[in-house]
Amino acid sequence: MYAQLVETGVKHVKALEEMSPEERHFQEKIDAEIKIEAKNWMPEAYRQTLIRQISQHAHSEIVGMLPEGNWVTRAPSLKRKLQLMAKIQDEAGHGLYLYSAMETLGADRDDEIAKLHSGKAKYSSIFNYPTLSWADMGAVGWLVDGAAIVNQVVLQRTSYGPYARAMVRICKEESFHQRQGYEILLTMMRQGTQAQRDMVQDAINRLWWPALMMFGPSDEHSPNSAQSMAWKIKRQTNDELRQRFIDQTVPQLELLGCTAPDPHLKWNAERGHYDFGDIQWDEFYEVIKGNGPCNQERVATRRQAIEGGAWVREAAVAYARKQQNKNAA
Repeated sequence: MYAQLVETGVKHVKALEEMSPEERHFQEKIDAEIKIEAKNWMPEAYRQTLIRQISQHAHSEIVGMLPEGNWVTRAPSLKRKLQLMAKIQDEAGHGLYLYSAMETLGADRDDEIAKLHSGKAKYSSIFNYPTLSWADMGAVGWLVDGAAIVNQVVLQRTSYGPYARAMVRICKEESFHQRQGYEILLTMMRQGTQAQRDMVQDAINRLWWPALMMFGPSDEHSPNSAQSMAWKIKRQTNDELRQRFIDQTVPQLELLGCTAPDPHLKWNAERGHYDFGDIQWDEFYEVIKGNGPCNQERVATRRQAIEGGAWVREAAVAYARKQQNKNAA
C-alpha cells in the first residue's frame, strides 16, 4: 500500500511498520477493500475526517436547495415547476441520508448544524453564487450536479460502509438531475429566442469557473488528500477529478453550441485530455472564508429555517413522548 501511494505521488502519513497493532490491522482491512463499519475500531483521526467530510457534504445538499427554491414560483411552466420541486425534495433526502451516516460515527446532528450556522463548518463554495435567471437552473443541474457526480461516483467505493451505501442512491438521483439540467439548456438553445440563448451562455460564463472550484484546491494545496487517499476515503485526487469533469463536459458544451469562458481550453492530443486555464484560487478562498456573493444570505436563511421550525420539532417530540407514555400505561 505504502509503495503504491508513493508511486502515484501521494505519500502515506505512516508506513505500516510505524503503526500500532490496531492501526496496522485497520490499514490492512482498508488495503483489502473491506468496508469499515460503525462498530469497528478506527483511528480517531479517521473518524474526525469522515465527520468533517460527511457533514460538509450534508450541509451542501441542504444549502444547495436555496438557490433553486428561489425559482420555484418563477419556473416558466407547470412541468418545470414540478421538476424543480422534485429535485429540491431529492436534495433534502440526500441531506438526511448523509446526516444519518455522519451520526453513525458518534457526531451530533444539532451540533454540526450549529457549526454551519456559526461559520465553523463549510459547504460547497458553488452555493454562494446567485442564480440570476431560469437558465441558471439548467446550468446548476448540468454543471454543478455534473461536478457533484464526478466527485460522488467514486465515493460509492469509499472505505466507510454507511457513507458508501448512502452514495449509491444519491448518485442515481444526481445523475437524473444532471440530465434534467442539460435538457433545460438544450431546449432553450434549440427552441428559444436569441435572448434565451444569450441567457444560457451568460449562465455558463458565470458558473463555469465556480463549478471547477467545487473539486477543491489543487493537489499541492490540499492538506487532507494524502491521508484520505491512504484510508481510501478518497479514491482520486482533486486535480484528477477536475480533469475528468472537464473532459466529459466540453463535448456536451459543444453540442449545446456554447463556449466556456476560458480562452486556454483546448484538446491536447499528446495528453489525451483538455488543457485549461488557471483557476482564480483567491476567489475560491474568499468564498470559503465567508466573503462570497451569497454567503451571509445562505447561512441566515438556514438559521431562520431552523429557528422557525423549532415548534414543529418540539411538538413532534412531545407527541411521541405522549404516545410512549400511553403505550406504557
